[in-house]
Amino acid sequence: MTSAAPSAVGAEAVQVEELFRHHADFVARFLGRLGAGADEIDDLVQEVFLTAHRRGGFVPGSAKPTTWLAEIALRVASNARRSRRRSRVAADEESVAAAVSDADGPFESAAHAESTARVQRALEALDFDRRVVFVLYELEAEPCDAIAACLSIPVGTVYSRLHAARREFVRAYQRLSAEPERHRVEQGGAA
Repeated sequence: MTSAAPSAVGAEAVQVEELFRHHADFVARFLGRLGAGADEIDDLVQEVFLTAHRRGGFVPGSAKPTTWLAEIALRVASNARRSRRRSRVAADEESVAAAVSDADGPFESAAHAESTARVQRALEALDFDRRVVFVLYELEAEPCDAIAACLSIPVGTVYSRLHAARREFVRAYQRLSAEPERHRVEQGGAA
């Protein structure tokens, strides 16, 4: 009797272990793009895969493993956001800037860090539901029907949110891009 239980658990653990091996980077990127801080991503990824384990692993169906994990990650990220809101922790933009590769020269690194931070701030300016669809489609290249299945919403809603998110993202990014220029002009005029 005791030998049957470990084999069932072992088969389940192997499935989640395989999901982790193949998709942990995807889950970490997705969580980061949803606004998770660099200092909390490891814990959130762990929570996603613990939840996947509790659910018995991925069962092929209407969703792909990535969209199934994205659905779990979305719930984990939402819970983390609610917890952060209660504790009123500010976003750590220095961690985003520190995550940039040092392979380029200082000017290129600074420009890349500024651009990366601007993209993240533009993503954070999006409505959360729209941001989820935008990140899954534009950054993770998931098809709209898989996103709809993952989020349990109609495909038309995915298209609608994606269209609105694209428009909001461009506006936010352009606004953020203009801010450093305005700051330089103000500095130059004051000097």
